[in-house]
Amino acid sequence: MKKTLVLALLIISACSSQPKKSGDMYDLRKQTEAQLDLGNKQADRGSLETALILLDEAARLAIAADDSGLRIRTRLSHSNVLFSLGRTEEAAAGWNEALAEAERAKNAEWAAVCRVYIGRGRLMSADGKNAAESVRDEVQRAVGLIKSDRFSVAFAWTVLGLAEKELGRYANAEAAVRRSLEIHEKDLLFELAAYDWYMIASFRSLSGDYGGALRALENAVAFDRRTENSWGLASDWRALGDVHTKAGNNDAARAAYLRAVEIFRALGNETAAAQALSRLESH
Repeated sequence: MKKTLVLALLIISACSSQPKKSGDMYDLRKQTEAQLDLGNKQADRGSLETALILLDEAARLAIAADDSGLRIRTRLSHSNVLFSLGRTEEAAAGWNEALAEAERAKNAEWAAVCRVYIGRGRLMSADGKNAAESVRDEVQRAVGLIKSDRFSVAFAWTVLGLAEKELGRYANAEAAVRRSLEIHEKDLLFELAAYDWYMIASFRSLSGDYGGALRALENAVAFDRRTENSWGLASDWRALGDVHTKAGNNDAARAAYLRAVEIFRALGNETAAAQALSRLESH
């Protein structure tokens, strides 16, 4: 009797431990997507060290899921943060690893996306001006290949705008970034829309259109307030101070720099606050 009971319990236990037949399983991929989204949001808000930790975990989950697309996306985002932290060689290696993964998977679309990231890295390097024309041509080809991922299309347009800026073609630069802005506004990605306006302001400022630059930055402030993006707001106010300085509006520049200092300090970023304070004290 006891032997029969033990055998029955063993059978029940074995059955309960068997995987349930539920078709495709996506839990690991969902975890990766969530982790990737969190990491990207932290990066957008200037919390780079936190973003790096989150994206490290996202990359681990992507490897565990053996999902080629997720491996590419996590590697691209992770390398972006490394680049922002000044770890440029590691970033370049990561972008190239993502490209190699896309090529192994014979995924022309994601290979094109990877080349856009690599191109942006080249633009932001010391040799950016010399690379601008070839990067512009590469990104123009990539835009035609990226079909399914609107976020990547928008990113390609911003990189194209940066290339045009390096070539001194500020109207073309703004036109490119406005294509990105259209996507971000339509998809309700307001933090990214704020950054689009920030970029447009820089193009206008470089061309001497200070009034237009100030209007663009006011739009950036409005979007960053809407999403409570404090890092973006502090950066917007610092940029407003810079443009007011160029335009000779010293009182307005001081007020803008002070606002930036206050927000950076509220975030606990004393380094950025000190940089903004140094601009304030120069007036």
